[in-house]
Amino acid sequence: QVQLVESGGGLVQAGGSLRLSCAASGRIFSSCAMGWFRQAPGKEREFVAAVSRSGSRTIYTDSVKGRFTMSRDNAKNTVYLQMNSLKPEDTAVYYCTADWRALGIAVGTTETDYEYWGQGTQVTVSS
Repeated sequence: QVQLVESGGGLVQAGGSLRLSCAASGRIFSSCAMGWFRQAPGKEREFVAAVSRSGSRTIYTDSVKGRFTMSRDNAKNTVYLQMNSLKPEDTAVYYCTADWRALGIAVGTTETDYEYWGQGTQVTVSS
């Protein structure tokens, strides 16, 4: 079992930055690929970023490339999402996810790739 708790959300002006954190409990954290998804009001949840088990590989959805950086610290059982140059369209609830079935540098981009989900943290970007 893995329990995930997100933090770091809030209200920020366009062009600003936020860093989301996701603290994981459980001894299998380092065996999990980790991901971030988001869901804006009235929209489906969408993939944002993912990192492989060791942290050696990260992938991003096109709309956040160059602005967001995902990282992990396996010693602290924590993953991060550094979000810079935020835009109003980044407004959403952001969810941390874990995939314990991932092997090597594999990372998933769909919801069904992930078994564990946090409760989400709200990010609001004002124009």
